[in-house]
Amino acid sequence: MAASTAPTAFRGSPQAFTDLIRTLLASLHKVNMSELKAGDNFPEGVWFSYIPPSPETSEFTTCGTPVPFNASQEFKNKKVVLVSIPGAFTPTCSGSHIPSYLEHVDKIKAKGVDQVIVIAVNDPFVMSGWAKANGITDDKILFMSDKDAKFSQTIGWNIGERTGRFVIIVDQGKVVYAARDEEPGSIEKSGALGVLAQL
Repeated sequence: MAASTAPTAFRGSPQAFTDLIRTLLASLHKVNMSELKAGDNFPEGVWFSYIPPSPETSEFTTCGTPVPFNASQEFKNKKVVLVSIPGAFTPTCSGSHIPSYLEHVDKIKAKGVDQVIVIAVNDPFVMSGWAKANGITDDKILFMSDKDAKFSQTIGWNIGERTGRFVIIVDQGKVVYAARDEEPGSIEKSGALGVLAQL
């Protein structure tokens, strides 16, 4: 009798099967992603959104209108520090990560950096409010939304459905430094001091 060619039935629990599928999909997702590294061109088609800071919307209770930001185009003729955090108003991001940039942003810009941009999965209204909560009401640091963590997922540096904790330095459209912090609570690579060491 010929051996059966029918697939073997999965004998685990429904939850185990679900977990297996999730693991396989995550593995496929990682295979298709491309981490950025020094020497790469910053990808095309990267868009964020943000509320441009202005005197009229500087109060915490006032609100501006979100506008699109074509990062791929804007970064072609600038030196930019792009900082990604998992979420606004979260412990590490609010307690140490962003404060490191508030303290050292002038030193960073003195190294020839045109823009310091913070992105997170939160919508532009939350990002604008978080900027104000950190005392930023001008363009010293721009707070933007990476909707659905799309950019983070494109480079494989997301944390589930959230943006990851990483930094990318772009000079005239070319990546000169890209690193992420994978340990919970660590800002060793993506914090301001880590960035200053690379400028």
